[in-house]
Amino acid sequence: MPNSSKLGISGRLARAFKLNAITPLLALVALLLGLFAVLVTPREEEPQINVTMANVLIPFPGASSTDVHNMVARPAEQVLSQIAGIEHTYSVARPGLAVMTVQFKVGVPRTEALVRLYDVLNANQDWLPRELGTLTPIVKPKGIDDVPVLAVTLWSKEALPAEELERVAHTVEAELKRVPGTREVQTIGGPERAVHVWLDPVRLRERGVDVLSLKATLAAANASMPSGAVLDAQVPGGQMLKVETGEFLRSAQDVGDLVVGVSKGLPVFLREVARIEAGAQLPQRYVWYTPGAAAGGADQGVHAGGVYPALTLTVTKKPGTNAVDVAGAARARVHELSNSVIPSNIQTSITRDYGETAAEKANKLIQKLAFATGSVILLVGLALGRREAVIVGAAVILTLTATLFASWAWGFTLNRVSLFALIFSIGILVDDAIVVVENIHRHQNLFPERTLRQIIPTAVDEVGGPTILATLTVIAALLPMAFVSGLMGPYMSPIPINASLGMAISLVIAFTVTPWLALKVMKPHAHGESAQAQPKGLGPKLQRLFTWVLLPFLNSAKKRWLLLLGILVALMLSVGLTLVQWVVLKMLPFDNKSESA
Repeated sequence: MPNSSKLGISGRLARAFKLNAITPLLALVALLLGLFAVLVTPREEEPQINVTMANVLIPFPGASSTDVHNMVARPAEQVLSQIAGIEHTYSVARPGLAVMTVQFKVGVPRTEALVRLYDVLNANQDWLPRELGTLTPIVKPKGIDDVPVLAVTLWSKEALPAEELERVAHTVEAELKRVPGTREVQTIGGPERAVHVWLDPVRLRERGVDVLSLKATLAAANASMPSGAVLDAQVPGGQMLKVETGEFLRSAQDVGDLVVGVSKGLPVFLREVARIEAGAQLPQRYVWYTPGAAAGGADQGVHAGGVYPALTLTVTKKPGTNAVDVAGAARARVHELSNSVIPSNIQTSITRDYGETAAEKANKLIQKLAFATGSVILLVGLALGRREAVIVGAAVILTLTATLFASWAWGFTLNRVSLFALIFSIGILVDDAIVVVENIHRHQNLFPERTLRQIIPTAVDEVGGPTILATLTVIAALLPMAFVSGLMGPYMSPIPINASLGMAISLVIAFTVTPWLALKVMKPHAHGESAQAQPKGLGPKLQRLFTWVLLPFLNSAKKRWLLLLGILVALMLSVGLTLVQWVVLKMLPFDNKSESA
């Protein structure tokens, strides 16, 4: 056996931590940090890729879509192309409005990208003639957090019109905005309320009121402005009171009572020269709802295949919050508002629940991770023994918990890609602990006269160098994937980073916590037990089986063709299993409902 004074770094670590009282504390800290990470890490369905985008709205009142395209959209594309780090620029010409969509490259910080956009717009304010009639550009940033995590559709079995549903929707909006973690709540499909004014040309001529002066009167009346301040003498010491004149028009009666001129010494009210009605604006979007079988039968007033007017409320979350928690809290709030704020004759249907699908997929992958860990522990128990399986299982669990905390500290969320990285690396994470425990187990059989305290440092040191080299080799093979550019880089980055972090942590645990566990858990040999004593369990039987199968290939030069035949059979079996898996995957039906939503 090597001298303990010549131990390498792995042997020294094992010798330092095998009896150190801080070792179980470090293991406990790693376990608690992992539990903390599981509780606080946001759960998402997909990795959050920060692709900064922005819509630049350029109003051009009264222009056709052709004029908007030729006079505004095309010159705007040339101006926006000056921005550094830009990926694409799209333009949509609408009557009276040009919509420019600017997409930056993946990795450009959101704040920096928006500053560049504003700088270019401000530096090129003279890119269009002043007399053209365009208004000031409006910038609306877009990002991954603008995707709704919850969509609630309001509809009625009585086929209520959208304007009646909208009154309830605006009230529900205010309630949902109070839910912690929500960022924006919008109503899709609402026509909005408006006061319509239909002018009567005959009455306008009779009273001498022209349209331009009437328009100016309406604009001036629908405003509230500060007019100054006066001193309130009734208050001791004096107090300044702000004076405001004008008010906003709130109803059809307020609009009809406006004085728009004077005829024959009498005021002319707007209601005398126009027909005024309160109603709904022309809808920009329409939402229709078709109930399925779960919505009820014909006896409940729901017709199968019927189409009903509807509105949809969308809820987005704040950056860094848990989509599962935000969607669940908003869904619970909608349920509380039913039959109170939401009348009993209006139905609520959840048409999108990102939190539910994210939680379902995350929980399923966590179950797969637990199954993989249990399978590894079971195999170790069959091969080495129950005590060795306990040591390996504890090392794997501590590695996973510490890796989850490191993943949270790195900024990753719990999504199916990051969890897949842990499942993918579970077979590699367990190697370090298995190698160390197996070599300690082997040294027990080789040197039965020595105690575990004497065996552990040299046994760990014997396999320390190859274990470190193998771990660093796998990390070196995985890490380049983290530097892939484009959309796939941030999407796939949890796999190489989480796997590399897990392997590095498993190496540290194998040299520190595993020796301490081996000293506490492994059963020492009885005093005076001979080296020829045969160990019990499945391990020796497997060793004798492999010796019986492989020894002829190694001892007989005449049977080399058997080795080639064995390799050929193994390759054929591998190809056959791959084909079987491909056929099974083709035959299985896949439900893409959650992905298409």
